[in-house]
Amino acid sequence: MSLIPKKGTIYVVDDDEAVRDSLQWLLEGKDYRVRCFDSAESFLSRFDPREVACLIADIRMDGMGGMELQDRLIERHSPLPIVFITGHGDVPMAVETMKKGALDFMQKPFNEEQLLPLVERMLDKARESFAAQQEVATREALIGKLTSREAQVLERIVAGRLNKQIADDLGISIKTVEAHRANIMEKLNAATVADLLKIALGQVPAKN
Repeated sequence: MSLIPKKGTIYVVDDDEAVRDSLQWLLEGKDYRVRCFDSAESFLSRFDPREVACLIADIRMDGMGGMELQDRLIERHSPLPIVFITGHGDVPMAVETMKKGALDFMQKPFNEEQLLPLVERMLDKARESFAAQQEVATREALIGKLTSREAQVLERIVAGRLNKQIADDLGISIKTVEAHRANIMEKLNAATVADLLKIALGQVPAKN
């Protein structure tokens, strides 16, 4: 057993067993984790959207084809990077998938020199997407700690309202606004107002 950590998960969706076996042999030989599916339907029912992974899928398959599979993933707001396997006559279809966000396509027959750089590009993109999702989740968790009144105060701070204006807006005293403001700063782990604005606007990851 290899002691080298797995580089990432590659989903392979193709109804041709020989293609699946070939890709699995090649990618596992380079220490990637590979999960193969013989149909788009089985893949959709079993893939883990929380995993840092990418997808290699045939564009033409029995049942659901690659383009419909891509549409289903878009509907689920999945950031999963995709590369399609195409035959010569499928190039216009492959170009259409790229317009909808596919990273690239490979024409049959493809080789190791073509495949491996694409896989690395996809996994780099997957890691970036995963990190961005984690930042959003962290920010939402922090914002979720605020009371409804604190959320109202924060909304007005972001809008550039002064303490007196916020007090007038909400019918509370300036001292109460200042107390809410201090609580907000503490709950969001913001050291300065600039930090607070960046966290509220999602411009930088919130600190844990």
